[in-house]
Amino acid sequence: MMRSIIKSNRAKKMGAGLAVACFWLMVWQLAYWHVGKEILIVSPFHAARRLTELALGLPFWRSVGATCLRVIIGFLAALVAGGVLAGLTARFLPLYILFSPLLNVIKSTPVASFIILALIWIKSGGVPVFIAFLMVVPMVWTNLYAGLRHADPELLEMARVFQFSPWKKLRFIYIPALMPYFTAACSTGLGFAWKSAVAAEVIAHPENSIGLRIYNAKIYLETTDLFAWTIGIVLISVMLERIALLLLARLERRLLGGIGGRD
Repeated sequence: MMRSIIKSNRAKKMGAGLAVACFWLMVWQLAYWHVGKEILIVSPFHAARRLTELALGLPFWRSVGATCLRVIIGFLAALVAGGVLAGLTARFLPLYILFSPLLNVIKSTPVASFIILALIWIKSGGVPVFIAFLMVVPMVWTNLYAGLRHADPELLEMARVFQFSPWKKLRFIYIPALMPYFTAACSTGLGFAWKSAVAAEVIAHPENSIGLRIYNAKIYLETTDLFAWTIGIVLISVMLERIALLLLARLERRLLGGIGGRD
């Protein structure tokens, strides 16, 4: 009975998602008919056909692979740095007072400014990595800091009374408190890392990158390629986010699965 309900809900969600997608594709097609100039806007069919043609070539996958690698490196580095900062600033108030202005500066400064500054300091291939890292660190830091500050004080007092080891505190108190915040940081941060890294590639022009392909399409007025690459960016971003959420769900099960059991 429960399985049939779950399947029914999934089918409804898929049907609703398909209906929404069809609606916006129709809006796109109507805009194409209204404008009537391929150099300004192409039809969804032409963009999808061009994306398929690009995907059949090796240069497409070289660019996608290189961009994904830059995003993942920057994102993982941001997770580590943001986690360390969250732990230190939650433990030591003076460090929070010291670093919080930096957090506000990063949040309020336009990404383009950081990209142009990074071009002065870093080679073009490293700029997207640095920008992805810089954009994600504040999100990870803010979310994990909130999770640490909202850890149940009664559980912490119990751990102190029963002299829990640091590992037991981490596993039974801090990890359950942090996982929702960590998942939110990863879900939001990965999207920001992807968008900011591609933007950095458009400006920095590293070899074998999606950003360089978009820049060339714009320079040579290849509007169909521009739309095709944009669709590709959206699809890859969604795919990366889905993979990240699946990995996080599996990690959460492994970390929290034993809680309440024999341990």
